[in-house]
Amino acid sequence: MTKFLSRVLAAAVSLILLGGPVLARDTGPVTNLPLPRFVSMKASEGNVRRGPSLTHRIDWVFKHRDMPLQITAEHGHWRRVQDREGQGGWIHYSLLSGVRTVIVEQNMLELRMRPNPEAPATAALENGVIARLGKCGPEWCQLRSGGFRGWAPKARLWGVTPNEIRD
Repeated sequence: MTKFLSRVLAAAVSLILLGGPVLARDTGPVTNLPLPRFVSMKASEGNVRRGPSLTHRIDWVFKHRDMPLQITAEHGHWRRVQDREGQGGWIHYSLLSGVRTVIVEQNMLELRMRPNPEAPATAALENGVIARLGKCGPEWCQLRSGGFRGWAPKARLWGVTPNEIRD
């Protein structure tokens, strides 16, 4: 029985140790930052290519500064990104910024003074508006847009994960 238990224990330890590299795949091989992760467009225009080099064909041109994008892969100086509609490809890292923005996904989304649906509204944002992302709790995020500031439900935004907390 002791031999059997030591084999089971050895198998469990092996599974735990072999499970480590699976977790390592959740970070980029170049930056060691989490994948996927959100960034924004630094430039007002950026070519999105079929592959990670200048020799690859341009499939898209993103034309909106501060547009939130999700990085899904890394290769050298290139990042594979996608927008909220799932469109994308490879873009040079120099066109991206770590400044976080979100896109409003509800028409006339009210910003609130506090993260509470009963709090007074400070502004209403149209569907598709890009806003700067501030603090986020479990259900609400603080936004800035057009000189207005307030809290919005996280579920009405693209560019932030449901379980993301930001201080």
